[in-house]
Amino acid sequence: MPQLSPRSTLRPLVLAAALALGAVPAVSPAQTTPYVATEGTLLNVSAQAEARRAPDIATLSTGVVTQAADANAAMRANAEQMAKVVAAIKAAGIADRDVQTSGVNLNPQYQYGENQPPKITGYQAINNVNVTVRDIAKLGKIMDALVATGANQINGPTFDLDDAKKEAAYDEARRAAVEKAQARAEMYAKTLGKKVRRIVSISEGGSFAPPRPMPMMAMKAMDRAESTSISPGENVLSVNLDVVFELGN
Repeated sequence: MPQLSPRSTLRPLVLAAALALGAVPAVSPAQTTPYVATEGTLLNVSAQAEARRAPDIATLSTGVVTQAADANAAMRANAEQMAKVVAAIKAAGIADRDVQTSGVNLNPQYQYGENQPPKITGYQAINNVNVTVRDIAKLGKIMDALVATGANQINGPTFDLDDAKKEAAYDEARRAAVEKAQARAEMYAKTLGKKVRRIVSISEGGSFAPPRPMPMMAMKAMDRAESTSISPGENVLSVNLDVVFELGN
């Protein structure tokens, strides 16, 4: 019968002890890097293209700020004034889904004296809503109506595109970017005395640049026949592509 050496006898005991104590490190699954088989030269080309569209949606923030000696009076006055503003929004044909409260705040107003603790002198109540206007031609008149019914805060508007129109504009920019990348690859290939064999990969990045928001409208008396002037301009939608081509003989 063969004799076991002390080292051979010890190894199973050490392994069993390590398993019992959880000392054996867990083996992580192998991580593989994607490999692209190629016999030619790889060329990475970046291309950018834009599509411009006139916006058809505007979003603005409007609300009411009220002040009173006590918190309850400030909130009551704000609620009464805000109800008139909301009624004006609905009268303008804005759907409920396009009106969303963005914040209701109540803040104490302080008086500060030298070497004295701050003293509360009253309260300020603020109620703001975000409004989406889907007929930009009416935007100026809607803003005027809000001020006439009690809104003393208006910020915006910002301009956007309907989702379907925005995606169509992005597709236009994508096609133009692909054509630019293809033309650039052909130029490199011709310069190197090679041909473009195929596209190995495409990665996309995009951006949306709406016009700058209009400044807060001036709160001044205007002729009823006039309305606040609005210039929606154009939105710029851009697409950036990184395209890898395979060049060969």
